[in-house]
Parts: sequence; structure tokens; C-alpha cells
Amino acid sequence: MSANPLSSTSLTADVRGLDELRYRAKSDPDATLKDAARQFEVLFMNMLLKSMRDATPQEGMFDSEQTRFYTAMLDQQLSDKLSSSKRGLGLAEIMVRQLQRSSAAPAAEGIVAPVQPMSLQPAAPQAMPLPGGERTPTPLPATPALSLTGGSQPAANTRDFVNRLWPHAAEASRSTGIPAHFMIGQAALESGWGNREIRGSDGAPSHNLFGIKAGRGWSGRTVDIVTTEYVNGSPQKIVDRFRAYDSYADSFRDYANLMRGNPRYAAVLESGNDAVAFARGLQKAGYATDPQYADKLARVINGSVLRQSLQG
Repeated sequence: MSANPLSSTSLTADVRGLDELRYRAKSDPDATLKDAARQFEVLFMNMLLKSMRDATPQEGMFDSEQTRFYTAMLDQQLSDKLSSSKRGLGLAEIMVRQLQRSSAAPAAEGIVAPVQPMSLQPAAPQAMPLPGGERTPTPLPATPALSLTGGSQPAANTRDFVNRLWPHAAEASRSTGIPAHFMIGQAALESGWGNREIRGSDGAPSHNLFGIKAGRGWSGRTVDIVTTEYVNGSPQKIVDRFRAYDSYADSFRDYANLMRGNPRYAAVLESGNDAVAFARGLQKAGYATDPQYADKLARVINGSVLRQSLQG
């Protein structure tokens, strides 16, 4: 991890980077304003390149999920390099001047508002999927009520989360054989116990509890957000497209279909009641690129917060 909390690999549109930006704004508002404006410029440039890629025909012998993935990584690095030049695109400089003129020092903390939504809607109709349509979830900070990987006391909102999703998890369990509380734990990890659910640009929920991407075979609604992918163990921020559902029931049904329909997840379906085997099976099958994903998921499933929420 870089020593600079607002380095090029920590966009303010990411939840963790956003919290760090708020903290810095209190002690160094001018520098924070410039950093946030530059990162917004990087994000804008990345979306522009992504739209250009999607508008270009990509059929051919060199077109594959892997090449599209690394092309997205290249676009992110190119966006950062172009925006890190002496003047970049000039967008960051304009933003700084306007915000400083409008509210002086207090505006440094207020600039969080324009970049706070994690959902983005570029003009292009298709994003690069990872194999199988899954993604690595953006690392999330612990909520005030609990730790994402266990914690000691469940809050009322975690019990509500479990109670609301349990019927859908039970239905998916009957069709897959995966224990319902395993899926509840994965939904908790992916969505921050419902506090960090993927949302559209209008704030509407996507009901996507498992971070499943919208690949070429997906014909339903989609949401574009900034997410984290790991390349050779290093986190990289990219804009990617995810599936959107009409309900949480649809989210669980789609997840169950993915587990049953893809041979790569055979070991996951055969893991029985072993939470560690379930989590490692998902990671080995390529569900996530985060090298710590299996450990994080196993800790949530075996943690006291989920256990006590199920009992409550």
C-alpha cells in the first residue's frame, strides 16, 4: 500500500479513499481540494477511454476476456499518467479555481459531495467482464456497528439484514446445497451488511448482493461503479459494469444459477458445511481477484456477528 492515502491507486470514489479524504480535509483543505480534483480528472479520463474502447469493434482472434481485462488496466494507468502531467486535461485546475472561489477553505471538505456516489454512467453500453462474470469487491471499512470480518456484538441493522435475506438464501440453498448462512455471509462481505450496496447514479439499489458483473451474456439492467481488481497482488481501480436486479430474491436466484451452471464451481457445491472449503473453492474458481478473499469470507461466516444475528 502506498504511503500516500490519496495516491493514484486510491480514488476518492472508493469508500476507503473517501473516508481518508474527509480526514485530510480537516487538516490540509487546500491540498485535499487539489488531490480530489485531480482524482476526479483521472476518473473522468478513464471513463472517456472506456467509452472509446466500447465504441470500437472488438471481435477477432485477439479478443478475449483476459485481453479486455488488461486493456482496462492499461487505460487506468494511461488515465493516471495523462492527468499527472504538468497540467493534465485542465479539468482539475478549473475545479479547484471554482471551488476555492465559491467557499474558500470550508469547500475543501464539501468537495466530497460531487464524487461521493460510487455509481457512474458512461455512454458506452458494455464493460469488460472477468471470467465467469464475477468481481473482486472493493475493500470496505468497518461500519460503526460491527466489524466486517466478525466483530463482537451484532447491531439491529445486521439482524434486519439477516432476517430480510434469509427466505431468499433458504430458497437458493435448496437448489444448490450451499448452506443458507454461507450465502448470507458472502452477501454481508460483498455489501458491507447492506450498508455499501451497489447503487445506480440516481441512488436506486441494484439489489446486487454478490458483486456479479454484467458480461456479454447479460441482457438485464446494469450499473457502472468504481471497483478494485488485483493484478499480481496489487489493487487497481477501474470502472466496471455490474448486474442490477428487481429484487433481492432475483439476486439470490442469479447467484444460485451461476453456482449450478458453471463447472468451475463444482468444488464449491461439494464443500458441504465447511465454511473454509466453501470460501477457498470460490477463490480457486476465480470468483474474486483479492488474494485475501477466502480468508475474509471465512471469517465473516464463522464470526460472532453472523452467528448471533442468526440466533436473534
